Amino acid sequence: MLNNVIIFVLAAFVGTEILTKVPQTLHTPLMSGANAISGITVVGALVAAGMTADPWSTWIGFGALVVATINVVGGFLVTDRMLKMFGEKNASPAQADATAAAQPTNGTPE
Repeated sequence: MLNNVIIFVLAAFVGTEILTKVPQTLHTPLMSGANAISGITVVGALVAAGMTADPWSTWIGFGALVVATINVVGGFLVTDRMLKMFGEKNASPAQADATAAAQPTNGTPE
C-alpha cells in the first residue's frame, strides 16, 4: 500500500510540473489526447469498482470513475469550444441591429 501511495504522489508531482510547462498553443491538442486517455480511465475505474468485494476498493473505484468522467466531459466541452472558435463568423442579432442603425438612409420611408 505504501508503494502505491508513493507512486501516486510522485506521479501527481511530475504531472503537475509537466503541465505547468506546456505553452498555451499546445494546451488544447494535449487536452484532446488527455480526453482519450481519460476514456480508458473510465473503463478501468468501472472494472476496479466492480471487481472486488472490498468496500474501500469499490469506493476508490467509484471516486476514480467520477473524476475521470468529469475530465472526459470537460475535455469535450473545451474541445467543442475550441472548434467553434474556428467556425463561421456569424454576426449576433445585437451586432446586426447596430450595423443597420449605422447605415445612412436616403430619407425615403421603407
